[in-house]
Amino acid sequence: MDYDTVGAESFGASLRGIGLNLLVRDVVAQVAFLETVFGMKAHQPTADFAIMRYGDQLFQLHSDGTYHSNPLLGLIPESPPRGGGVEIRLYDTDPDDACLRAQAAGGTILQAPADKPHGLREAYILCGNGYAWVPSTAIA
Repeated sequence: MDYDTVGAESFGASLRGIGLNLLVRDVVAQVAFLETVFGMKAHQPTADFAIMRYGDQLFQLHSDGTYHSNPLLGLIPESPPRGGGVEIRLYDTDPDDACLRAQAAGGTILQAPADKPHGLREAYILCGNGYAWVPSTAIA
């Protein structure tokens, strides 16, 4: 499927398994952060929507305005963090490199890279929308 040209109806009908959709204040800024820090690829980015690809995994970004009639919008806090309690784990991203890029891109390092007992080196990075991104790699 060509994610740069697929229509909304065809894209929606193709989705399977578990989906991740993040509501953000500024889609363009969130796309820039994800591309800069984690090397993700945005497809069809607009002010309201983007399909994001991390390796062979897809998820979506939507602006608050696209959820005008969705019951979830009323539950989103006015002040950050929006994503409290959610960890978005990126198992193929070097946490040391990601933290350097995150600081330059305006991210907040919640936890510096560290080797953990479960066999991963990981860090916690908070984006401007309050989501916790956890770049991780296996400890050599």
